[in-house]
Amino acid sequence: MTRRKIVAIDRALCDGCGLCTTACAEGALVLDAENKAVLARELFCDGLGACLDVCPTGALRVEERDVDDYDPAAAFDHVLASRGPDAASRVHGASAATGAAPLGCPGSAARDIQADAEEGAPEGPDVPAKSRLSQWPIQLQLVSPLAPYFQGADVLVAADCTAFALGGFHGELLKGKKLVIACPKLDDCDGYVDKLAEIIRRNGLRSLTVAIMTVPCCSGLFRLVQQAVEASGIPIEVRKIVIDIDGKIVAPPAGRSAGPLK
Repeated sequence: MTRRKIVAIDRALCDGCGLCTTACAEGALVLDAENKAVLARELFCDGLGACLDVCPTGALRVEERDVDDYDPAAAFDHVLASRGPDAASRVHGASAATGAAPLGCPGSAARDIQADAEEGAPEGPDVPAKSRLSQWPIQLQLVSPLAPYFQGADVLVAADCTAFALGGFHGELLKGKKLVIACPKLDDCDGYVDKLAEIIRRNGLRSLTVAIMTVPCCSGLFRLVQQAVEASGIPIEVRKIVIDIDGKIVAPPAGRSAGPLK
């Protein structure tokens, strides 16, 4: 058990309308024999409180107490069995926990983005910069190792801040590559090494580049990728690019193989 946030129900205020049971994507809320909302299982509740917005009587609140950890894989299986695959795809954290491709959520469904401008298109201060993003999603928590766009791809693993610091990010780094973004300091990185290793192992990548900032905490992303390469068993070279906070590339993309960590 751990101390975390979880939904609590005031039975005296609950009128049994059932709106919360459908608003909860994880299927954590059900109506009991007295037509009152209850938690089906505590580990299904992510504690984010999406159900609070639909309760007409104010019977729901989020409190902090010692309970079982939220289990997205268990919630996914529960919703898959009770509501089907489309509903299961909307379970919070399901794609990251199960390693499965998202099944229907518009925000995390794997998509190829087709370029619509010619290579010879005009450039200049009055011409909008062209996006080089060629797939969706991009956040490491959301991408699936099974996404077809990773097959034989050149992959860029970029720290979140790099695209904001480097003005030419799309043209200089992203063009021609599939993108994965992450923050080694602020993300919950559990499972990142395993997911990256699966992406490497399954897809026959042509190249793998890591872009990080000069700030010390950002180097953790490069180490995660090195660990993933080792775990995958695929001897792919890892290229590292380092960007300063003034927007300059301070370490050019020199080749570096991911050998044993020291």
